[in-house]
Amino acid sequence: MIRAVIVMNTQGKPRLTKFYDFQPPEKQQELIRAVYSVLCSRPEGVSNFVDTDSMFGPDSHLVYKHYATLYFVFVYDSAENELAMLDLIQVFVETLDKSFKNVCELDVVFNYSKMHTILDEIIFGGQVLETNSAEIVKAVEEISKLETASNTITLVPKSVSTWRRR
Repeated sequence: MIRAVIVMNTQGKPRLTKFYDFQPPEKQQELIRAVYSVLCSRPEGVSNFVDTDSMFGPDSHLVYKHYATLYFVFVYDSAENELAMLDLIQVFVETLDKSFKNVCELDVVFNYSKMHTILDEIIFGGQVLETNSAEIVKAVEEISKLETASNTITLVPKSVSTWRRR
């Protein structure tokens, strides 16, 4: 099971966090700081896999990928395959690139709800749902269309809305 997904910048500021097992907000902040301290102290060219038993409890692992100014971090247990998790980060980033046309940190900041929608199409409840980037983009576009359509629907019938003008 995937326990958490964290996207943070190189200064340690979390841009997206999603914990799939309950953690109080204080504990979440503590875990984010601990993850950042591990990532920023790792030299270039070392493995992207980290055992995080001391942070997230027994049987937990962390995999990360560093793109430009962002760290993409997945925390998972032994039920998941390490290489599959690394590939899942790649799928997430590719999907973001397709959705935002070369994703950058500002896209993550200003399109927070779309980021969560994309992540929810890939992972839900700690389980992987979809790994095909094209299918994920298609589903997100459909959701966007539905949101746009729901924003244009008025719940007050026209006959009632004309009463105000009288």
